Amino acid sequence: MPAPFYVFVGLVSWPLIYGLYRLEATGLNHLPEQGGFVLAANHVSNLDPWPLGMPLWPRRQVYFMAKAELFNPLFAPVLRSAGAFPVRRGERDVSAIETAIRLCRDGQVVAMFPEGTRAAKGLRKKVERRARPGSARIALAAGVPLVPAAIVGTDRLARLTRLRIAYGEPIPLDDLQGVRRREAADEATKRLMRRIAELRAGL
Repeated sequence: MPAPFYVFVGLVSWPLIYGLYRLEATGLNHLPEQGGFVLAANHVSNLDPWPLGMPLWPRRQVYFMAKAELFNPLFAPVLRSAGAFPVRRGERDVSAIETAIRLCRDGQVVAMFPEGTRAAKGLRKKVERRARPGSARIALAAGVPLVPAAIVGTDRLARLTRLRIAYGEPIPLDDLQGVRRREAADEATKRLMRRIAELRAGL
């Protein structure tokens, strides 16, 4: 069950997301109804987790990584209640990866952005970065589906642009069982990014 604070945030956000920004979500039928999974999407704004998780609210809580610097005594309780857990940027944070794997194995939804951390300061992501295999590694290690998604509009909130999200069918991973871990993650990431690009082109 989602945490009470998460339900509260969704309740307060609903009029903004569906009223002011007219969120349109397609492909909800592709999301597994039971069990954990990794939800991987393109990354254009710091606010991407907000609309990405709203179509699942209030049935499922979406967990996501947030930079460790934000987890100070003031904000840490709020961030954790909202589904965030810390990750140290610029290094391979084993603890964050293990947390994500545990959440997925426990039946939770973990949102990831394979394009990685932002390359420029500010609200909008201005430079595209090479996709990172973390999403695929977590899904493969946890034995859960890897679900692609595409978001548009979060970089133009000031213009009240309509938000659109498309969820795709889980990426096929069965044929990667038995393949060396790194090679399997790289191949899964290639499949994932191709599918995300297709979904985005259709929005």
